[in-house]
Amino acid sequence: MFATPLGLGLGQLGPLELLIIFIIVLVLFGAKRIPEIARGLGKGIREFKSATSEISRELTIEQRQQRVFQPPVQQPTHASAPQPQAHTAPQGTKMAVPPAGTPPAPQGPVDQP
Repeated sequence: MFATPLGLGLGQLGPLELLIIFIIVLVLFGAKRIPEIARGLGKGIREFKSATSEISRELTIEQRQQRVFQPPVQQPTHASAPQPQAHTAPQGTKMAVPPAGTPPAPQGPVDQP
């Protein structure tokens, strides 16, 4: 026999156990109520299956729409990549931004000898 996590020693149900369970259900609910219970159980299972299939169908439709509406990501090629521009100013004018590679200007008051 297989042990359950609770340690009750319950194993697989055999034909005798199933027959005993069926007799108990028959006594408790009666012969007229058992078909009604089975119909209700069948309807519940059908509704559950239809709801889960509806949700999965909506999710697949949503995933397809996301794939259709997302533009493909394009990798820049060497020819279309923006070229760095040199910071040059016409001769005789002062530049607001120093060219790359120049040391930063000193901050604060400058002592001159």
